[in-house]
Amino acid sequence: MSLKTEKIWLDGELVRWEDATVHVLTHALHYGTAYFEGIRCYELADGRSAVFRLPEHLRRLWDSGNILGFPLPYSVGQLMEATLQVIRANRLKECYIRPVAFVGIGDLGLYAPNNPVHVSIAVWPWGAYLGDEGLKNGIRAKVSSFTRHHVNVMMTKSKAAGNYINSVLAKHEVKKAGYDEAIMLDAEGYVSEASGENIFIVRDRKVKTTPLTSILPGITRDSIITLARGKDYQVIEERFTRDELYTADEAFFTGTAAEVTPIREIDDRQIGAGCRGPITEDIQASFFEVVKGRQSKYSSWLTYL
Repeated sequence: MSLKTEKIWLDGELVRWEDATVHVLTHALHYGTAYFEGIRCYELADGRSAVFRLPEHLRRLWDSGNILGFPLPYSVGQLMEATLQVIRANRLKECYIRPVAFVGIGDLGLYAPNNPVHVSIAVWPWGAYLGDEGLKNGIRAKVSSFTRHHVNVMMTKSKAAGNYINSVLAKHEVKKAGYDEAIMLDAEGYVSEASGENIFIVRDRKVKTTPLTSILPGITRDSIITLARGKDYQVIEERFTRDELYTADEAFFTGTAAEVTPIREIDDRQIGAGCRGPITEDIQASFFEVVKGRQSKYSSWLTYL
């Protein structure tokens, strides 16, 4: 994967990719005082391109800034237009989109209320986060020894850059052990989410996912709940335990990067038939129909270029 394109949007201007730089004394580099989003633009079946649930993602970015106490200096509307502008400038039909807001240079201490907040939006081509093979046949996951954040330790409803050190530790741990992704438990021992994805399990045709307690409110998670209920599956949002993972008929991850990725194995235990299950496949197919613009019922989720 190459991150390099032609242009990046930075503080209201399109600049050359090479010129989108910051100083080494930038506050966010030292203290993690940044927040971001991950968004996707898809090429549709009719040849046009559209960004999936752009307003919702940018509203969550706005919320992250307010939660953390260094709000965005731009409106959601301004950032929507900036997002479309940078995609067009790089002439991309499909791409991953990374808006990030960060506290800039000024005071270098924990309390720096007068430092400016900068915003950049970068785009680049990016395929399946957990691999095309994973999308089709499922991946191997392991429960990490690292606990997910408690709601009063870190602000779990913000997509704060500093929060992701927890994810980095978990991801490195399980990758070194030979697995594809980490599953994390909350501070009370219940299943929370993965290092960068929400998690669903299926048992007796009932779809279950963790509630919005210790987890980030995933945009793809919300989309999958809506799609599953629209297909008359019963969707339950409640806490569940680690051993419920082992006895699930099916399991899958959701996220902007991961999209809908089946889980075939957890902690060396086969999940269901050890491959993508029929309900996962059905929901996954519906998701890709929507993002490709083939379901007019959900056309409001698409922002066209």
